[in-house]
Amino acid sequence: MTTREPHTAAILLIGDELLSGRTQDLNLAYISKKLNEVGVQVREARMVPDVEAEIVAAVNALRARYAYVFTTGGIGPTHDDITADSISAAFGVPCYYHPDAYALLEANYPPGEFTEARKRMARTPVGASLIPNPVSRAPGFRVENVFVMAGIPRVMHVMLEGALPVLEGGRPVVSRSIGVYLPEGRFGTGLGALQTRFPDVSIGSYPFLRDGRYGASIVVRGQDPARVAEAAEDVRVMLSGIGGAPFDEETA
Repeated sequence: MTTREPHTAAILLIGDELLSGRTQDLNLAYISKKLNEVGVQVREARMVPDVEAEIVAAVNALRARYAYVFTTGGIGPTHDDITADSISAAFGVPCYYHPDAYALLEANYPPGEFTEARKRMARTPVGASLIPNPVSRAPGFRVENVFVMAGIPRVMHVMLEGALPVLEGGRPVVSRSIGVYLPEGRFGTGLGALQTRFPDVSIGSYPFLRDGRYGASIVVRGQDPARVAEAAEDVRVMLSGIGGAPFDEETA
């Protein structure tokens, strides 16, 4: 039996429009940041089309490994919104009109305007609990450790806020970012040595080109603020020692 990694999450972005490039994803970074604030670390993200078999395979793989899975997209009123059906298939339960969701939406529309298409937004797997949506009323839902949310960023934001209080998190990750106008080849060996000295923190280098000058941002991340600060200071000392002029950047 697979043991889920505690205090971890995966994000599954669902939609043909994301893969075609027609729509730019705005949800991944937002979800990751919000989860880190409550001590849940995103370990994996995937993007899949509106194809039931692919959604099912991804959901089942991710929910078995991570403490939580958050999906976005595919819970609207049109025929290609198949996330509710796919999550039902992943858990092996029927998809039905959730009575509370149905009543909520029925009351939200004038008589005669609660169409068959709009009724689709009340469909969830049997046994699901609802995630409130104060913006447009149509709720998301949760089945076990899988949270299903809208793809529209503004709606996703309020759904995520409704989900955060039930999560069990650990210590948030803190980070420091040090910039330097040196090519990575000048400090790569020294940075590797520092990573060996600080195995409990993550040290990454991200090259940039700013105003015609090449350089890099060295980002130090970890759950112990004191260790992150110590490693960041050693990065500065190392860079200064090879002729660099390190400077603090906005926290990454």
